[in-house]
Amino acid sequence: MKITDIKVYPIWVGSRNQLIVKVETDEGIHGWGESGLSGRELAVEGALRHYRELLIGQDPMRAGFIWQLLYRSQYFEGGRVLTAAQSAIDIALYDIKGRALGVPVYELLGGRQRDYVPCFATTSAESAEQLIERCQLLLSKGWNIIRMTPAYRNEPGESQGIWEPWQSIGITADWFTRVRAAVGSGPVLGVDYHHRLSVAEAASFCQRMPKGTLDFLEEPIRDESPEAYEQLRHMTDVPFAIGEEFSSKWQALPYIERGITNYMRLDLCNIGGFTEAMKVAGWCEAHYIDLMPHNPLGPICTAATVHLAAAVPNFFALEVRTSPTENLGFDDEDIFPVQLKLDGARYPVPSGPGLGVEFNERDYGSRPFKFWEAPKLYRSDGSVQNW
Repeated sequence: MKITDIKVYPIWVGSRNQLIVKVETDEGIHGWGESGLSGRELAVEGALRHYRELLIGQDPMRAGFIWQLLYRSQYFEGGRVLTAAQSAIDIALYDIKGRALGVPVYELLGGRQRDYVPCFATTSAESAEQLIERCQLLLSKGWNIIRMTPAYRNEPGESQGIWEPWQSIGITADWFTRVRAAVGSGPVLGVDYHHRLSVAEAASFCQRMPKGTLDFLEEPIRDESPEAYEQLRHMTDVPFAIGEEFSSKWQALPYIERGITNYMRLDLCNIGGFTEAMKVAGWCEAHYIDLMPHNPLGPICTAATVHLAAAVPNFFALEVRTSPTENLGFDDEDIFPVQLKLDGARYPVPSGPGLGVEFNERDYGSRPFKFWEAPKLYRSDGSVQNW
């Protein structure tokens, strides 16, 4: 079997673009992959045009060899744009191999270790009362792992706004303390601060809540400096969930080896696909760290991550963006006529060959790519704030 073509589909689905990649072969078997670099899809498409020239004629069953070939094909190895492109290709190659052999992708990763994949929901609110209500709704529907978002001053529908850390952390800590009191000690509660804080701000936030209020603190500061996270580790005992921005096993390594993260938020569509993710998962297992994958994309990313979750022993929960309190519209059935389906708050592990997803190429033209920017936040003095 030989690769005959790489097709790239930057497409608007729901409220964001997705970058879908198709790898075709001379035996009529194809595979689907997805890139995770939201907001910079055209940069990844450019990288894929380069990689296409290397891939034509290659054996798609040699995913590990192809990973090394692509990674080492330029002097400037790695980086988020290139590994996002590699991720999409790698995922598609595993889809091809699963289809060719008539087995689910997780069988290629060591076999199924669980019958279903637990998920967590995300919820936001405009007040503590509304947040409590939404958390109680999720709990009543079987969602026992809930990620909350911090207090955020912005007008609904606006793409930019004012966001001051010191205005947020006090209010947010008060809200979360009230939520924990309302729902009790059973549910798992966490927060995603989306790397908006400094070390001091993150420490102050944690110190304003009673012990046990939060079960995880996701991405409180940016990830460029493991040393900064080590400093924060000494200032709070709330478990950290870090890793969605990592683009390689090397970037994940210090967070694993130095005991900085407690939940690995790897993104299968950014870190290098299955080939790289399984290595990170193995390192995490050796350090008793569970995976908590980042999954803000569409059905291809979701399906791929479900297969990864099925095959590893050290798994906590999968992010999904469709729940009773959130629906971003990324799983449009017209464009993805075949996809995995949620069963309450979990995904049953599929049994069909490959990933178990199909993309409707015929409908591609009706959903053209749109230039989209992530929301832009500023402090009140006009300086730029992380989103």
